[in-house]
Amino acid sequence: MAFDRVVVIFNPSSTGDAAAQAQRLEEDLRARVPTLPVELQATRYAGHARELAREAAAAARPLIVSVSGDGGYNEVVNGAVEAGNDAATCAVLAAGNANDHRRATRHRPLTDAIIEGAVSRLDLLRLTVAAPDPLVRYAHSYIGLGLTPVVAVDLEKGTKGSLREMLTVVRAFARFRPFEIRLADGSPLRFDSIVFANIREMAKVARLSDRGEPDDGRFEVITIRHTAKWRVAGTAMKAITRGLGPQPSVREYAFTPLTPMPIQADGEVIDLPAGTSVRVDIAPRALRTVR
Repeated sequence: MAFDRVVVIFNPSSTGDAAAQAQRLEEDLRARVPTLPVELQATRYAGHARELAREAAAAARPLIVSVSGDGGYNEVVNGAVEAGNDAATCAVLAAGNANDHRRATRHRPLTDAIIEGAVSRLDLLRLTVAAPDPLVRYAHSYIGLGLTPVVAVDLEKGTKGSLREMLTVVRAFARFRPFEIRLADGSPLRFDSIVFANIREMAKVARLSDRGEPDDGRFEVITIRHTAKWRVAGTAMKAITRGLGPQPSVREYAFTPLTPMPIQADGEVIDLPAGTSVRVDIAPRALRTVR
């Protein structure tokens, strides 16, 4: 086997059925591969999945499965990377709201991929924030500025459900404001949205780019310069209906926020102080996974 054990991390208080899905995965693996140890680990507080993943990934050849959406998987990926064990593998069993990463990268049912040992390597986006509070965080799918994290914050505060989520998005869109950054060359620019994307789709239905793969050593930069809100809405509709077409791809993007602002990594929101240096770059083939 490609793994010496499977550690399944899930949130027992999830609004979805994470606990039930984790139990089914354990039962399925025990039935099909009786010699493969499987351990269920429930999270108890925000950030606990990251700690559990870091501990599980510290030694040998574990497969760490996050039964979650994109945000929960972000915690597991970051914990595994922090452990520094190149033999540790991560995977996600979709049990959240968007599940963009699993939908964009899936090749086969997860249990089959585990049994077959179908290991591959994908790139990760790396967010580096300088002093006064240095931070390095990884993202498996996207990092967003502007409208993206504003909507994410409101969704996190609100109640899940398609109609409620739609109303939340409309309210957030109505009140969001543009943001200003300074690029590495000193140019100040004003945007409504920037998305650094390692996958082609996000938010279930939006197609961000016609090019780009999660293992090509680059990421796409999708920008909306500040404009009338009806134009922003038109861009969103284009992403949903036809897709945004080819987008610029880079290996690094550096900037400085001119005002305090949130940034979102796979659904996890981080506050950026004004005037700090921020860099997004690619960590090539940093994620060992099954799909």
